[in-house]
Amino acid sequence: MNGDWLIRGRDGRLGVYLPTGDAVECRAEYVPGGAWTPARRVGGDQVVEPPPALGQGDDSYTHLVSWRPTVRGEHGLVHSTHFRPRLAALDWVPVGHPDRTGARTGPPAVAVDGRGRAHVFVRARRGGVGMVAQKEKGGWDPWRDLKGGDVGDELAAVTGESGLVELFASVDGGLLHWRQEEPGAVPVLEEAVETPVRPGTLRALATSAGAGTLFYTDESGELCAWRPGGRPVAVLASAGPGPVAAVRCVLDGHDCTLLAQRSTSGRVAFAAYPTECESAGAWWTESGPQLPADAVVSLARDAADQVVAATYAPSTGTLRLTRRKDEPGLALEAWREV
Repeated sequence: MNGDWLIRGRDGRLGVYLPTGDAVECRAEYVPGGAWTPARRVGGDQVVEPPPALGQGDDSYTHLVSWRPTVRGEHGLVHSTHFRPRLAALDWVPVGHPDRTGARTGPPAVAVDGRGRAHVFVRARRGGVGMVAQKEKGGWDPWRDLKGGDVGDELAAVTGESGLVELFASVDGGLLHWRQEEPGAVPVLEEAVETPVRPGTLRALATSAGAGTLFYTDESGELCAWRPGGRPVAVLASAGPGPVAAVRCVLDGHDCTLLAQRSTSGRVAFAAYPTECESAGAWWTESGPQLPADAVVSLARDAADQVVAATYAPSTGTLRLTRRKDEPGLALEAWREV
């Protein structure tokens, strides 16, 4: 999945979005901190193909984007909005294709601006990036060509504290960054940086009004952070092969960035440091049982603003959850299956 799949809804309940072979399913808490509902299909009966992209706006609405087959050999992107985890999501609505028609080109990404408008990004067939955005009063703008060349499949979109949308993409030997110059504007390619990037490891987090922070693993195995305007910084050695999950939270009175990743041992590794102060250092602490190789991790804050971590293993269908204890440091409750 591209984006945070563990979310806190508008009503404070936590929800998770889990892809199946032909759908996205949602589960949610009946009440904050309580038992969970069974899984139900998102967006109606249309067939959609993983991986879905997820984004959430300041209004706490969740936006989902996925590919669906159209005619033989071709696909189109579809979008759904979920207003509250325990309500039914809107039906999937077609939003088109960056090349008008054709096969799927790569996993989509979605970010929601400060006015609640979804911005959908995907690699185009010619190697650049295409974008389509919601209009403020309904409907969708035309597809835009954001340029770029030889962009990798993976994109990472994020909305900064300013409400402006940003996009990161990897290219051979480097990273690209697009950013809106003002609300409603088409993001422009602002910066490129040379750095070796391991495919499948991009994850963006809003860390300030100026710019988001992109986390990725370089070819030497270092987990790095990059904010446009500066150089990438190595944070610590990557705990495992996949992308990290990231969330901002308050730990012992400090604004911190918490990272989580399935480690090579199969357990979940956590690390925290003061937000945007990578020089302070960080180290991994492992938690929970060993997980299958396909397990993914996500982080959120619950109705009480405490950190929650979730893991999901598609091969077993197992969803596990833990919360931070109300005590100093990053002590966690025992993991439980939900």
